[in-house]
Amino acid sequence: MKAVIYARYSSDNQREESIEGQIRECTEYAKYNDLEIVGTYIDRAFSAKTDDRPDFQRMIQDSAKKLFDVVLVWKLDRFARNRYDSAFYRYTLRKNGVRVVSAKENISDGPEGIILESLLEGMAEFYSANLSQNVKRGFKENALKGKWNGGAVPLGYKVVDHKLEIDETSAPVVQKMFEMSADGYTAKQIYDYLREKQVRRANGKPVAYNSVLYMLSNRIYLGEYRHSGIVLEHAFPALISEEMFEKVQATIQKHSIAPAAHSENDDYLLTTHLFCGHCGAMMTAYSGTSRTGKTYRYYICNRARKHLCDKEKAEKEKIEDFVVRKTMELLRSDEVIERLAELLYELQYEESTILPHLEEQCREREKEIGNIVSAIQKGAASDTLIARLTELEQQKAALMETIAEESKKSPVFTKDEFKMALCNYRKIDVGQLEGRRKLIDTFVNSVFLYDDHLKIIYNGKEKEETVSLDELESSKSTQIGQPF
Repeated sequence: MKAVIYARYSSDNQREESIEGQIRECTEYAKYNDLEIVGTYIDRAFSAKTDDRPDFQRMIQDSAKKLFDVVLVWKLDRFARNRYDSAFYRYTLRKNGVRVVSAKENISDGPEGIILESLLEGMAEFYSANLSQNVKRGFKENALKGKWNGGAVPLGYKVVDHKLEIDETSAPVVQKMFEMSADGYTAKQIYDYLREKQVRRANGKPVAYNSVLYMLSNRIYLGEYRHSGIVLEHAFPALISEEMFEKVQATIQKHSIAPAAHSENDDYLLTTHLFCGHCGAMMTAYSGTSRTGKTYRYYICNRARKHLCDKEKAEKEKIEDFVVRKTMELLRSDEVIERLAELLYELQYEESTILPHLEEQCREREKEIGNIVSAIQKGAASDTLIARLTELEQQKAALMETIAEESKKSPVFTKDEFKMALCNYRKIDVGQLEGRRKLIDTFVNSVFLYDDHLKIIYNGKEKEETVSLDELESSKSTQIGQPF
């Protein structure tokens, strides 16, 4: 498996060593688990409470190129502290076949938060399926007007009055890149050319190797603007003709080699969830072919691959079916659903400390307004009371407006809404790959496989299950396509 490291520290008060320490521990984790580090993304003095982090955004964009399988962070709070941003970007990564793994937390520090993130993706009736359309409604309006929404400015352009215009200095470089690619040059040769010419981006950093293919495939150079689900053609001046662009895409396709490991790991549903009970290392995809040509698929301890652990392989389908069945049994419990709904309801308030305070102020104003209205109805009307009533109503209106704005950032759901969403997981078709994947990614934190038993640790506080391998063996006749 290929991995990239994402490291971040929040403010200038934190030392640069914190970045070095994160990278060191992530590198050690990768080495222990036989993960190949293929890149590093670093944001210095950026808070995780915002997603406006240059290298973070570059990492999200690069995930679509199928260059890595895992984003490795020191702790999950390095990725994001805002639950709604975390839900959106984890969803984006998962669509691209990439998982987020914490080097220090085999068991997530906030496992109930993973359930909340998953529910936020699916509660379309309360929160748009594309989270960014609600959280960043202003971005959508800007996109409709062709206004640049921020982030790294593409090489070859500059921002003038919130719109992209051709940068006469760097535009010829982009055009030269496309000409080289159309003439058959590889991405590596183009990258070497840029390095030789010391080409730099608007932020002063050199163009990275991974960025070359992204730039050559970016339809922005046709003048096409994509943001928040909006696609505008001819939103700004094009640098490349349609004919040249298509010719380059054909050249890229000719030179490209699909990463086989990426597709292989993609349907191993317990990847990054399954750990060896002997040494604690990840257990990942492994397959073999018999003399008759039949393919057998297993999970294997990554250290056992190097003969550093004596853990035996585990049959892929058998262990996945078993974990799915146990998870469905867990969700049948009304008590579990009730407890999870309570946890999620409380957790969403932790995301916004200001919202509960605003709502409390609004209730106080409503109570005062009610008292004054009662007094007026009883004949105690006076200029002072009426003036106070007007003042309170104005304060309440202002509070309601602020609450509405804050709710757009952090929408609040009722306990019943959470219960309904959780109960919907009982209806998942576990005979389908995506249904099984959704169930495991939402509720299974980790599985530790020992010689005589396995331990399933679920997302949500204090819930784990230890099962003997005898039960696993006896369950192999269960048909996963049938209701459990």
